[in-house]
Amino acid sequence: MTPGMIFLVLAYVLSQFYRAFLAVLSPVLATDIGAGAEDLAMASGLWFVVFAAMQIPVGWALDRIGPRLTSSVLLALGGAGGAAVMALAQGPGWVTVAMMLIGIGCSPVLMASYYILARDYPAAVFATFAGVILGTGTLGNIGAALPLAWAVASIGWRGTMWGLAGATLLVAILLALTVRNPAPHEGNQKGSVLDLLKIPALWPIFVIMFVNYAPAAGTRGLWIAPYLGDVYDADIGRIGSASLIMGLAMIAGNFFYGPLDRLFGTRKWVIFLGNLVSGLACLGLWLWPDGSEVRSIALVAAIGFFGATFPVIIAHGRSFLPPHLVGRGVTLLNLFGIGGVGVMQFASGPVFVRLSQDAAPAQAYSQLFGLFGLMILAGTMVYLFSRDRTG
Repeated sequence: MTPGMIFLVLAYVLSQFYRAFLAVLSPVLATDIGAGAEDLAMASGLWFVVFAAMQIPVGWALDRIGPRLTSSVLLALGGAGGAAVMALAQGPGWVTVAMMLIGIGCSPVLMASYYILARDYPAAVFATFAGVILGTGTLGNIGAALPLAWAVASIGWRGTMWGLAGATLLVAILLALTVRNPAPHEGNQKGSVLDLLKIPALWPIFVIMFVNYAPAAGTRGLWIAPYLGDVYDADIGRIGSASLIMGLAMIAGNFFYGPLDRLFGTRKWVIFLGNLVSGLACLGLWLWPDGSEVRSIALVAAIGFFGATFPVIIAHGRSFLPPHLVGRGVTLLNLFGIGGVGVMQFASGPVFVRLSQDAAPAQAYSQLFGLFGLMILAGTMVYLFSRDRTG
């Protein structure tokens, strides 16, 4: 691991933090600036939508400009700038603007590291290294649980956000100083995203990418706090503990899946079985939304652990990419992955409000988790038509 890769992983820790921290801040934001569950669902969804939309220009920039400037400039302007806007927030609209800026800032960091992996490392170890990066970066989920709750209790949420703005700016400066661009690709081959869309083998992979991360990200980043609060009357300490457990499960899942393609000689069936179990865990919350807080936390942890096939899916898609379009290819895959989260985050707020009008909280959350489960199982069935490849 070069210094540049280490700081890219640190930047990804921040990215994971920023996609999950609203769940813990939701009680104080509701009290201080009137940002309710629907407002935060929209802001969180727009983070993912903007993040996904940025994958197209980020892919072009990685191939043409390189990961050093792409990651450092966007993280400084969007990430640190968005955290500062959040610290100054006076209402729900400020939170939305802040999250959109942070989404822009975080959009290149994981793909910059994957781009360097794809260009400078053997293809056979891509999934393993990608899983290590993703698993280590998911420590941001841990920071967005109990540590964030402690920081907010100690210095307030505005002071916490100012500290995060400074930390994000520092990491961006370190990226500019340490990241090294891979050597230019030999030859004058040209291409675009349209060329990638013409590769039939990628389409079932796009589908599983679209549904894979949405249940875990939606639950951990948005719904775990109101779910436990409304159904089990959990306070911020219990919510932080449950968020910590799910975050640890997501980290463990990334490390668990990384070497499995080489161990079993298949990527397709590793991905298929993992997503199948994740979908069944969502349906478990649909069937048993209340009655046992321990069981509910175990099921959300299972969603996080078994759904952590993201790096293996990227590796599967990477195996079909032309060398000169690796940057645009991995970011296109990421667009589908993060875009799926954004669509579900954006839609889940209004859907839940409508459900809760005619049902008790437990039943409303039950139907929301059922929707997550049916979505991921449908995508898994489409993925059955994919071509396996481990090279």
